[in-house]
Amino acid sequence: MVLPKGLARFNRVATNRINKHVAPWAPGFGMIVHKGRKSGREYRTPVNVFRTPGGFVVALTYGPDADWVKNVLAADGATVITRRRNYRVHGAEVVHDESRRAMPTPVRQVLGLLNVHDFLLLKRD
Repeated sequence: MVLPKGLARFNRVATNRINKHVAPWAPGFGMIVHKGRKSGREYRTPVNVFRTPGGFVVALTYGPDADWVKNVLAADGATVITRRRNYRVHGAEVVHDESRRAMPTPVRQVLGLLNVHDFLLLKRD
């Protein structure tokens, strides 16, 4: 189960207005800066992002069909802003992982309750 589309719409209108100020510096949060695959417009999407040895992992709480995920995959890259630093990323790959092993333990447990099994892996340039 991924989170419902109605919640995604609410978050886009309400919650993300607050998160966009917190995400670039708060631990466990970040901002994905990506270009629209049709419009070419720049978008900034707040996400929960965690470092991996070669880059980052993002839990796809709205599933792999979210527009921002499609944009990052189509462009084969984006910028991740986390802990007040910008990282250029490439090689985006959606993975299905029932064990959620790339996530920190407390996050893994919460994602288990939400039944989230899809993740976006991003490699740092």
